[in-house]
Amino acid sequence: MSKSPQHLDRLLASWAFTPGQVQVRQIQGKEGRDLLQMRVEMGILQMETKGRPDGVMQEGFETYYDYLVSLAFEEGQDFHLDDVRCTQIDREFYQYYHRRICWLTLKKYAEAVKDAQHTLSLMDFSTSYAPDPEWSLRHEQYRPFVMFHKIQASALLDLEGNDSESAVETIDKGLHSLAEVFEKHDATEHFDEDGFVLKLREMRDSIIEHYQLSPSLAEQLAEAIAAEQYELAAELRDRMGHQGGGN
Repeated sequence: MSKSPQHLDRLLASWAFTPGQVQVRQIQGKEGRDLLQMRVEMGILQMETKGRPDGVMQEGFETYYDYLVSLAFEEGQDFHLDDVRCTQIDREFYQYYHRRICWLTLKKYAEAVKDAQHTLSLMDFSTSYAPDPEWSLRHEQYRPFVMFHKIQASALLDLEGNDSESAVETIDKGLHSLAEVFEKHDATEHFDEDGFVLKLREMRDSIIEHYQLSPSLAEQLAEAIAAEQYELAAELRDRMGHQGGGN
């Protein structure tokens, strides 16, 4: 005889929901495995910390993205995304979004970067094989958001390692990548007013001010050209060239 369904009254009462606040905790499940929980308005989402957030293997693969890559290799030119595969892709996007928010809230930046990269890789793949532009756009519209999370978490990871200069460089490279996305979608005129761009620039300025960092060679070069100090500009270009050759 099967057990009757059990209510969650005690569990929900012990962790009250607070509107407007991201509520996340890390706990241990059976056999001591780590789990993430997110409190939502009418319940609790529970996620695995390793593999796919729901912990379900996808036809023997850790994620549905890994499974799709294998299918694309096997099926070759016959590979396509039908309704079933599109639905499964949507599910994986949704799961990784929630876990990425959990990692960021818990300040687990390496894990947040990893999950953001998974989402971006899945987005690249699904866009390449999209059955129609509208379906692709539903995901592509969130690319700047996911990139913002990855850039932000990567910079904070640099700061955890006491490398403020790398944090600034990470943000600069991230802003360049974001600019390329805006250019690809013919939205360059909106780049400077974009909320994610403004937040990253604010973060960059805050790091420079807090750690009293000197201007980068690129910034010095721009200032020299603006001031018509062409001899200094030539010297800075030379120094930048030597730096590039040494990497």
